[in-house]
Amino acid sequence: MASSLYAPRVPIFPRRVSGFYRRLKWQIMALTLAVYYLTPLLRWDRGPALPDQAVLVDLANRRFYFLWIEIWPHEFYFVAGLLIMAGLGLFLFTAALGRVWCGYTCPQTVWTDLFLLVERRVEGDRNARLRLHQAPWSARKARLRLTKWTLWLVISVLTGGAWVFYLADAPMLARDLATFSAPPVAWATIALLTATTFTFGGFMREQICIYACPWPRIQGAMMDEGTLTVAYRDRRGEPRGRGLKRKGGKVEAPQEVTRAAGPQIGGRSPVLPLQIREGRAVLGAAPGAGAEGPGDCIDCNACVNVCPMGIDIRDGQQMACITCALCIDACDEVMEKVGRPRGLIDYVALSDAGAEQAEETPLRRSVLRPRNILYFGLWAAIGAGLIAALLLRPMLQLTVAPVRNPTFVTLSDGSIRNAYDLRLRNREGAAQEIALTLEGPEALVLSVEGAGTEAVPVQADTQRAIRVYVTAAPGTAPAEAARTGFEIAARDAMTGETARIATTFTGEAR
Repeated sequence: MASSLYAPRVPIFPRRVSGFYRRLKWQIMALTLAVYYLTPLLRWDRGPALPDQAVLVDLANRRFYFLWIEIWPHEFYFVAGLLIMAGLGLFLFTAALGRVWCGYTCPQTVWTDLFLLVERRVEGDRNARLRLHQAPWSARKARLRLTKWTLWLVISVLTGGAWVFYLADAPMLARDLATFSAPPVAWATIALLTATTFTFGGFMREQICIYACPWPRIQGAMMDEGTLTVAYRDRRGEPRGRGLKRKGGKVEAPQEVTRAAGPQIGGRSPVLPLQIREGRAVLGAAPGAGAEGPGDCIDCNACVNVCPMGIDIRDGQQMACITCALCIDACDEVMEKVGRPRGLIDYVALSDAGAEQAEETPLRRSVLRPRNILYFGLWAAIGAGLIAALLLRPMLQLTVAPVRNPTFVTLSDGSIRNAYDLRLRNREGAAQEIALTLEGPEALVLSVEGAGTEAVPVQADTQRAIRVYVTAAPGTAPAEAARTGFEIAARDAMTGETARIATTFTGEAR
């Protein structure tokens, strides 16, 4: 009988834990969810002609509004710069602190934590959920599952609904959704995001991080021996004891140990060779050999039971570890109960191992290292460049494109005329009168098509395309020359800001 190439998923039911890192994750989850759900409701007054939503991706008008900043389609380099900064920031944090993004702020982690909170409230903690999972279907199991799935679905709908509010005016779209008059694309977007949130956060969970996300495979190139990451101090923990003992109502560390052979480090723990246990290669001691005394690890599996990825951090660094540090909280809690020092599992760097073995305080330089400084320098330089470009960009912009078919026209009186397509962009929040002038040889005369004046009105926050003509009288130098350079200037009558574009006039001698 042929064996399957794929193992079925074993559901993970992490146990509730309390501690510093769990509280930190709750705070970050509350902050990120508040930002996500409340940002579309913030207002920002940009004037009567512009939307007053603080953050808005206006696809219909091809604009991106962020507080006082407005990005036009031809300014996509700002978006590209922000994406580059995000990538460099991810490299920086990974090189310095491991996968802190994955463990604390990744949307998959945040929503999975939220779904787990709902699951725990409805079905109970780890043991209760395990029993319910293994129990046959009954009225109670169906009721609990239906309640949990309903709450998940509500969260998923709110997630998809909040996302579309970034793409249209939130109060208006909310009214349209309530009256079922919203456009089909809004309903389709909400349905898609509802389905993905419900599936990824409720059922796939760690599989998204392990199989779908590319970052676990990229992080190996970003981390080195100086990176702070969650790790198990096997020198201190091995060989492991067996369970907790109580004496007079007080919890004591066990005396039964898993012995291990090999040279000693610091007079107690052995060097841990690579062993094969249950088909897995792990860094640990071979069971059944002698050692001077038990390590601090009592083999209670608390670190495993709280892990949302279902891994054992004592097996060493693994691709599935998202460095959420919940195992640190669980282990510290156990160490306090048995009267041992905290930190058996901790944020540590591989480069600290030598100092710890010599019983010295490791000098951690995980942040201020050349590579991290380089990442930060590049990140800061790109950010400074974007800020400078944002502050220096003009509110009035002009583009000129000569009409090349035909390059010039000879009028009935012998004059030579060239045509130019102009595009005027008014970034101001009010309509402006833009005066067009020609700066060059006096023989060249500028006129606007369909207008008796060179003053062109442009509405607020819009661009206007017009055609202008430049004419040279017969016998003048520009009319007889092949090319004559000049400038077209556009001046805002209200602010006095002027934009200039250099171009050429084509004469008969082309």
